[in-house]
Amino acid sequence: MDSRALPFSVLVTLIAMAVFANGYSTPPPPPPTTAYPAVKTVEAAVEGMVYCQSCDKFGSWSLAGAEALAGAKISIICKNHRQQVSFYKVFKTDSYGHFYGELKGFKMTPHYLDHPLHSCRAKLVSSPREDCNLFSNINNALDGASLRYEEKRLKWTNYEAVIYAAGPLAFRPDHCPATAPPTY
Repeated sequence: MDSRALPFSVLVTLIAMAVFANGYSTPPPPPPTTAYPAVKTVEAAVEGMVYCQSCDKFGSWSLAGAEALAGAKISIICKNHRQQVSFYKVFKTDSYGHFYGELKGFKMTPHYLDHPLHSCRAKLVSSPREDCNLFSNINNALDGASLRYEEKRLKWTNYEAVIYAAGPLAFRPDHCPATAPPTY
């Protein structure tokens, strides 16, 4: 055999091994993916209390001696800057007369007057008690009690709620015994 043929056959074998080896190699790892943080949801919420005003405070805004009203219904009504209803939802008080309602679906536009402080009101809807089911006007509940910002927030990892306060609101008894005028 020719001495020059041996290096040539080794060279052909090495090239063939390299070509076939590349076809059967493990695939390269995928490029790293960028992990984006979850979008944080910021909602608005309203909370407050509903009471049954005592008979001796009838005609006043006083809630002295009032009882918390479990199961009462209140509504949050928001109107846009054109005075069109943009949000309406009814909430029910818990066993302590407290209500908490998220304004899910409430859309704030860039317009200043569409902010919950300016556009939303809390109103009485119904009382579960037959003996205390007339609307009072405590905190202007007949027209709708304004919301107040009290720098209260509820925070979780991907959720934050700005909580506005409303009221307190109150129903009054439908019948009170005839007594002296209310004391203030």
